[in-house]
Amino acid sequence: MYLKILFLCFLPLMIYFRNPYFLKDLRYTFLTIYVGIRLSRIKKKFYSILDRFLDKVAEHPHKKFIVYEESSYTYSQADRESNKVARALLTHAHLKEGDTVALFLGNEPWFVWIWLALSKLGCTASFLNVNIRSKSLLHCFSCCEAKVLIAGADLQGAIEEVLPTLKQQGIRVFILREHCHVDGIESLSDKIQMESDEPLSRQLRASINIKSPAVYIYTSGTTGLPKAAVINHERVWMPAFALTFAGVRSDDIVYIYLPLYHTAGFLMGLCGAIERGSTVVLRSKFSASNFWNDCRKYNVTVIQYIGEVMRYLCNTPKRDNDKDHKVRLAIGNGIREDTWVEFLERFGNICIRECYGATEGNVGFINYGGKVGAMGREHFLYKMACKYALIRFDTEKEEPVRDSRGFCIEVPRGETGLLVAKIGKRTPFSGYAKDKQQTDKKKLRDVFEKGDMYFNSGDLLKIDDEGFIFFQDRIGDTFRWKGENVATTEVADHLLTVDFIEEANVYGVKVPGHEGRIGMAALKLKENMDFDGKAFYQHVKNYLPSYARPRFVRIQDALVVTSTFKQMKAKLAEEGFNPALIKDPLFYLEDNKGYIPMTQEIFNCIEQGRLRL
Repeated sequence: MYLKILFLCFLPLMIYFRNPYFLKDLRYTFLTIYVGIRLSRIKKKFYSILDRFLDKVAEHPHKKFIVYEESSYTYSQADRESNKVARALLTHAHLKEGDTVALFLGNEPWFVWIWLALSKLGCTASFLNVNIRSKSLLHCFSCCEAKVLIAGADLQGAIEEVLPTLKQQGIRVFILREHCHVDGIESLSDKIQMESDEPLSRQLRASINIKSPAVYIYTSGTTGLPKAAVINHERVWMPAFALTFAGVRSDDIVYIYLPLYHTAGFLMGLCGAIERGSTVVLRSKFSASNFWNDCRKYNVTVIQYIGEVMRYLCNTPKRDNDKDHKVRLAIGNGIREDTWVEFLERFGNICIRECYGATEGNVGFINYGGKVGAMGREHFLYKMACKYALIRFDTEKEEPVRDSRGFCIEVPRGETGLLVAKIGKRTPFSGYAKDKQQTDKKKLRDVFEKGDMYFNSGDLLKIDDEGFIFFQDRIGDTFRWKGENVATTEVADHLLTVDFIEEANVYGVKVPGHEGRIGMAALKLKENMDFDGKAFYQHVKNYLPSYARPRFVRIQDALVVTSTFKQMKAKLAEEGFNPALIKDPLFYLEDNKGYIPMTQEIFNCIEQGRLRL
């Protein structure tokens, strides 16, 4: 009897030593079951994120929903404001269920009111990136086949650039001003003020179902023109539940500075906050210098991040009050391992929940275990619901490696492979609006058996022995040199440990007469510091194999990133290393000597094949 009691007492300890993440795995199991039940109910009896918002309005009408600058709006006020917008669009834009409306405005309450209004009318919102102009703007607009465009007051100039084409296509253009005297652009603010804030009939959206498109979100990408990912009402819920898995509560205050026209800010941030019934502090754009002041001012408890944001925060001057805040949770993706450690040391005990997912993708992960550097953790329940695998990939041919039967080969743990996820009823892939070619490009057929179909994530990942998932690189970013694969993120991580380097962007460039691509790095130096070619060479020599060492270095005042803080590589790779075309300082790695200034003579020798690399 005593032995049984003793055994039961020691059982938790034995389980812990065998699996130190047991309790976190258990919590994730319960959450997965909970979310799975909720999703099945949502699908059975259609329930949209708008319905969730309206339930929260009824549940706590006077709770703050949006805080923006010096203004705040309760759930009830947001509901009434969106009713006025919906009525104005119904009257003046003659919208009907199923119509698509393009939104061209930044982070401000109007964005939220208009999206809610369109949802109440059964319309689909197409979120345009406020940074695009001219042909790119027209391309994005035409993708979704919208007949109405609503723009922010500060974007009138961008609209006027493409107005002749819009007028030619019969597009109604509204701007958030009380007056507008430009032919072809109608004011909207004055019309909204005249409308009633009474609730609208649900019959206006009676035919909308779980598979109907809810929004179009454009993949920012780092190459080519943006693609409009079709996000239906079912798909909206997936990233929204990420905050649930991360541990966000209804009493949390979520800080959103990421653009609402992208997935992280809108689906995960705004929709996730609505799902939880939380308060949102909205900022027009990211500001490293004001970030923590905002968190203190508004008592923020949850922050989002993406790309290089955390590094920008770590690069701000240190202050005595760095740990004086109420932030307890950070959720996002793209934080490097060294930044992760530095961030916690400097800003305090904040729980970081690194996650992974693509706007159009059918697979996602969250690092609920908290292992530094990982962006997810495997779990048997999730793998049952979403069949995914890492398959062997040839980076030179840029295609999966197949066996003698023509099927893909799954890589063992510890090896890098391409992430693919089976396309099925529970894990659909809707693709891109009006772009069958790009949609088909993301589909892999006959992966493990004849006739199956998988979503090609385009990402190279690795799973360690504990089941944690690590991002390695993007297809196209990884390059091959001297018969070896070079992961750009891995090389960049090493370069960032050099004391005079603040940011590093690594990519491959083509060289005449050579197979593959050779390494090049664009660097931003720390303030008041110079590039030390000898010290840099000693570092790469100590830490990187010869084939992975950047042969060329480009010093920039600022590294170019997308609006979601992803580094741009394609344009840099295209520009190459010709000093006649590039005005930034360039350096060349001379064999066994170090980095020397790049000259036109060296470039000519390389181009003419007189200097072999």
